[in-house]
Amino acid sequence: MKVDMHRSAFVDQVGIDERVARIKTRSIKKETKVQGMKLALSMIDLTTLEGQDTPGKVKQMCYKAMHLHDQLPGLPTVAAVCVYPTLVKTAKKALGDSGVKVAAVATAFPSGQAPRSVKLADTKFAVSEGADEIDMVISRGKFHSGDHNFVFDEIAAIKEACGMARLKVILETGELGTYDKVRLASDIAIAAGADFIKTSTGKISPAATMPITLVMLHAIRDHYLKTGQMIAMKPAGGIRTSKEALHYLMMVKEELGPEWLSPHWFRFGASSLANDILMQLEKEATGRYQGSDYFSLD
Repeated sequence: MKVDMHRSAFVDQVGIDERVARIKTRSIKKETKVQGMKLALSMIDLTTLEGQDTPGKVKQMCYKAMHLHDQLPGLPTVAAVCVYPTLVKTAKKALGDSGVKVAAVATAFPSGQAPRSVKLADTKFAVSEGADEIDMVISRGKFHSGDHNFVFDEIAAIKEACGMARLKVILETGELGTYDKVRLASDIAIAAGADFIKTSTGKISPAATMPITLVMLHAIRDHYLKTGQMIAMKPAGGIRTSKEALHYLMMVKEELGPEWLSPHWFRFGASSLANDILMQLEKEATGRYQGSDYFSLD
């Protein structure tokens, strides 16, 4: 598939930055805030992606995914847990029939520097272990070299290897440099079959930002207007507070519509966000804050 980079929309950087600045000034009523925080909890992918990960650590994270704070009634589970392929089976067993999805990173995460045969094998193994979702990284070296057809073909091949699993395509926007390049990478990923487009691995800085997410939302919106096909979005890394999460949700609703305000269509890759939201919900329910050490880290 030949990719025509000139057909990708150019981004109005001033317009993007001004739009985000306006969203950040909005105030939110208390009742809407509580509803929004619970919705944000249901959209979180709890993640552990360290070389020292063990089955025990994954089981602990899975328990938290299902029991965020048992003293507060009416809380949802998170959307998914994200682990390395070798720990997918452990997570699947721990989560049982809870409805929490298991996502696995693949394709030589986080660098993407591996032959395609290795990336395909990595993906197929994760799916065979029971992964519901695959988080792949694009080949940023090929992208920066101008070989956009390679990037497209690789995403398409990984999508085919996913079978029934949904594919999140990580652009690693902190390495792309400009809004125009983020838009082009978004367009390539969507055209190649991504179910989600995702900002970052969480392993480099900067990770997710509201302006970058807005650029990606516009790519999703334009694709939807042309085809009627919904694509999901996942900002990942650096989103730590409930206030930030609420601004993201406000932006999604206004740019894409309320249909995207569900865990099927929008996720946060932000494990530390869960604890801040829990602290804020505890404050709304009891009038007092719990210390951050009151909640588990994973």
